[in-house]
Amino acid sequence: MTRRSLLLLLLIGIILASCAPSGEGQPTPDANATIAAAAGTLAAALFQTQTALAPAATNTPVATVTSLATSTVGTLATANILQPVYVAPSVTPTGPTSTPIASSLGVGCNNLRLINSWTEPDSPLKAEQQFTQFWQVENSGTCDWLYVFEIVFASGDRTGDASSVRFGKKIEPGKWTTLSVSLRAPKNTGTYKASWRMTDGAGSSFGSVLPVSVTVGGPTKTPKPDTSGTNAAQTATAAQNAINTAVAAQNAVNTAVAATLTKEAQNAAGTASAVAATAVCVADPADPSCVP
Repeated sequence: MTRRSLLLLLLIGIILASCAPSGEGQPTPDANATIAAAAGTLAAALFQTQTALAPAATNTPVATVTSLATSTVGTLATANILQPVYVAPSVTPTGPTSTPIASSLGVGCNNLRLINSWTEPDSPLKAEQQFTQFWQVENSGTCDWLYVFEIVFASGDRTGDASSVRFGKKIEPGKWTTLSVSLRAPKNTGTYKASWRMTDGAGSSFGSVLPVSVTVGGPTKTPKPDTSGTNAAQTATAAQNAINTAVAAQNAVNTAVAATLTKEAQNAAGTASAVAATAVCVADPADPSCVP
């Protein structure tokens, strides 16, 4: 019996129960109770129908689970592996400091090459001592240096009040000259350095740097001992010895001369006596001195 058939029968039963006439003296049946009973009957019928239609359950054997062999996993030690970090050392450049080439310092057709530099007097100087800085330079450009050119202080330590000096002459290319500036040493002990430059009429610096380097104080120069008195005494003594030697030699000469003269005089005297005796005998043979 299908589900639809059951529902149809249930509805018919409900309708018939509600429409049936009630007898005299009999209580009127409760419609709600009738419907509830019919619903229960219908539910039971549906349950039995579903149970009959459902296929019989088959017991399917469950596969036996075979436990795998228990394996012992060793505990791995955790190690902190430090990765080496290479830090490149900083490289400090070494070697001589490059000096600019004089030809690269030219401005236009003007250029200057430094040949030599010195001070008078030489270092070390006394505090606030006046000195003169000299530079021997060559006109290495292609234009004449003119009267309006100047030597100007460029940088470094101040030595004196001068900051510029008029060049005041004309120098042709390829010729050299000596520049100078009067300066004064600082008050404090130490080494002082400065730079000066040659400038053209427009104030543009050109050519090599003109250096100044002086030392104030420092080790005292040890004066040389005065040996003039000793040398004079030694010279006088030597002269006196020479005179004495000359006098002695002169005396020896005089003695020798005197001895020689005496001997010659004696010989001369003997000769004169013999001549005189001969003359007497010639004049007077009877003279007793002539008789043998």
